[in-house]
Amino acid sequence: MSQNSLNEKIIIGIESSCDETGIGVLKGNRILSNIISSQEDIHSLYGGVVPELASRAHVSRIDNLLHKALEKSKCKIEDIDYIGVTSEPGLKGSLLVGVSFAVGLAYSLKKDLYKVNHLHAHIAANYLNEDIEFPAIAFVVSGGHTSLFFLKDYTEFSLIGRTLDDACGEAFDKVGRMLNLGFPGGPKIEKEAEKGDENKIKFPVAILSKDSLDFSFSGLKTAVLYYIKENGLKNIPDICASFQKTVGDILCIKIKKAISKFPVKSFLLGGGVIQNNYLRKRIKEIFKDEKIKLFIPPKDLCIDNGAMVAILTKFLIKKGIPPSDLRIEVKPTK
Repeated sequence: MSQNSLNEKIIIGIESSCDETGIGVLKGNRILSNIISSQEDIHSLYGGVVPELASRAHVSRIDNLLHKALEKSKCKIEDIDYIGVTSEPGLKGSLLVGVSFAVGLAYSLKKDLYKVNHLHAHIAANYLNEDIEFPAIAFVVSGGHTSLFFLKDYTEFSLIGRTLDDACGEAFDKVGRMLNLGFPGGPKIEKEAEKGDENKIKFPVAILSKDSLDFSFSGLKTAVLYYIKENGLKNIPDICASFQKTVGDILCIKIKKAISKFPVKSFLLGGGVIQNNYLRKRIKEIFKDEKIKLFIPPKDLCIDNGAMVAILTKFLIKKGIPPSDLRIEVKPTK
């Protein structure tokens, strides 16, 4: 298929890997709509995502979300040419809702279906920028994942580093819970940190081995817990600022190590934690004097959303990768 022909096709992206239901509509390099339904009001009562409640919420919302996305994009359901859906990794029940819905839609419309990797889709949120050059390194920092990838091109991903325990966003949520800030913890910690002194408390930076590109956040989380046990909650802004700085130190150390180890032309960010303004600023500073181009998605494309799934689907089609079969099969997070 020629590039011009593909640019005229309507691609639907469906995302339901955790607690956001997302439907995106893509035509060429234009996102026609990107509708996201958050479940924060449900899970905030429990201090974290409850898998059973998440999957039920997806079931109740996904059909209506598709109609809203099509209406906003001024498309009809029969205009859909291709369908992409997140099938891994994530919560099993949540993934099953999205994949089952996508399979039924593809079958009824007789359209090709592409099952995509959630982490790769976060990276693909950058792909509408035509200045990206390869090879590249991509870094997904989210609630469930902290993963570094080496990219040969838009669709060839090699994992080069990952978290060995808690994900970065998970650490934010757990520390937020320790501080009674509520769920999700990331935005609340960022806000409190603005009022605090980031050098007030020295938390540990886990480097692991000298050459490792893997991450560990469990020690940092435990250090915060012990600090609170010894000192109480008298200085929450300082705790938040110091914790956030330590996270920034860990991420920046690994980024510098990755770009020194792999000669690349571009560095791509993705994932919900990348909405954090402090972390964005810290990472941007690394690339001020580097010849490597840094790409950061708009904040609405950092959270789990359907548009990023549609974008990756487009590049899979462009590469000539065949569509998936219509078996309902998912690969949840282990």
